[in-house]
Amino acid sequence: MIRLTREVRFSVDRDWAGHVEFSRPVTNSWAGWPSAVGIVPYLRLRATIVGEPDRVTGYLCNITVIDDLLRRHAIPFAADALREHGWHMPAEHLLEHIWEHVLPETPSGTALAELELCVTPCLRYAIQRESPAMILLTQQFEFAASHRLHVPQLSDDENRRTFGKCNNPRGHGHNYLVEVTVAGSPDAKTGAVVPLPQFEQLVRERVVERFDHRHLNEDTAEFRDVNPTVENIARVIWRLLADQFAPAHLHHVRVWETAKTCAEYAGG
Repeated sequence: MIRLTREVRFSVDRDWAGHVEFSRPVTNSWAGWPSAVGIVPYLRLRATIVGEPDRVTGYLCNITVIDDLLRRHAIPFAADALREHGWHMPAEHLLEHIWEHVLPETPSGTALAELELCVTPCLRYAIQRESPAMILLTQQFEFAASHRLHVPQLSDDENRRTFGKCNNPRGHGHNYLVEVTVAGSPDAKTGAVVPLPQFEQLVRERVVERFDHRHLNEDTAEFRDVNPTVENIARVIWRLLADQFAPAHLHHVRVWETAKTCAEYAGG
């Protein structure tokens, strides 16, 4: 089974409702089509389909088919919804309706596994085939901290061999990027999985303010006796945030230590 993901980028204006010209050539799909004329919302939509590739072509699906599917069903609806609801339109509402429009049109021989809507570079929403009534809300946060990787039970030589430069006695620093994903059904009144300001305040108070500009080994109780590897940092952040988002629930935490290294934890 192969998973294939394709992203389309587009700008929407509520005045475009019913007027999107699909005959217009796509001049810059990297920057998005339709292009941003004026100050308008800029969105990214990712579709993941699953299936077995064609034995002759090697394609699961021609990506131009996915592009056309998403553009024809996402862009007009986004424009209609923006015209109807204005700037207060819940992203969850938009994504749910795009899912309903796209699902029956999924290319033959494949299944739609996931749709993910990126509304800012740091905020995204997703629906997965296994639980289409649930929305996954993911937001990114950042904190800067220093740490030293060192295990008291090991000798100094063993620590140096195991952790290398990360065993520097004075420590070293990272700008940690933290992705927190919460899952739940949209509230009947607000349309939101979790009120975004509440979500942000919780993570700020329980994680960012606790660790930002700290030496994790020396300045925090959580890592006084726990080696602050990126794996352990992900586990600790999970424990700090678990059971904080009811009636939604914490789905997983991903911590990027560098642009090339991350650890993810989902409890259990």
